[in-house]
Amino acid sequence: MGKEKSKSKKKRRSSDDSSGSTSSSSDSSQEKKKLRKLKKKLKREKKKTEKALKKKLKEEIKKLKKTRRSSSRSIDGGKDEVSSDIPIELMEKSKAMAPMTKEEWEKKQSVVRRVLDEETGRYRLIKGDGEVLEEIVSRDRHKQINREATTADGNFFQKQTVDKQFFK
Repeated sequence: MGKEKSKSKKKRRSSDDSSGSTSSSSDSSQEKKKLRKLKKKLKREKKKTEKALKKKLKEEIKKLKKTRRSSSRSIDGGKDEVSSDIPIELMEKSKAMAPMTKEEWEKKQSVVRRVLDEETGRYRLIKGDGEVLEEIVSRDRHKQINREATTADGNFFQKQTVDKQFFK
C-alpha cells in the first residue's frame, strides 16, 4: 500500500513541475494534507496515551481491591471459605438480604433502648426493630414525667412556630 502511494505522489510531482502556474496551488494543498496528517497523528497518540492511563488506573484499582480482600481475610482470622471470585461488598449485601435465623432475631429483639421523642419530650422504651414498650413507674414518677413532657412539648411547639415566622 505504502509503495503505491509514493509512486502516485512521484507522478503528481512530475506533472506539477511541468506546469509552472499550478505549482503554488498544489503546494498549498500539499501543506493542507500534511497538516491533516499531523492532526490525525496527534489524535491517535492522544488516544493511545489515554488508553494507557485508563489501563494503569484499572490495574491500580484491582491491586487496591486485592489488598483490601487480603487485609479483610487476615482480620477475619484467615477464613478459607471466602472465595476470591466474589467481591466482599456483594457477599455482605447477600448476607443482609438473607433471612435472619431464630437466634439472630431473638438477639435483636432482646435489645431494649431508651429513645427521646422530641415532639412530646418523652423517653420511650423501644424493643428490637421498633416495638414501643410501656414502662411501669410510680405515681410520683408518672406526674414528673408528664410535667417534663408538657414543658418539652411546649418548647417544641414554640420552636416550630418561630421557625415558620422566619420563613414567611
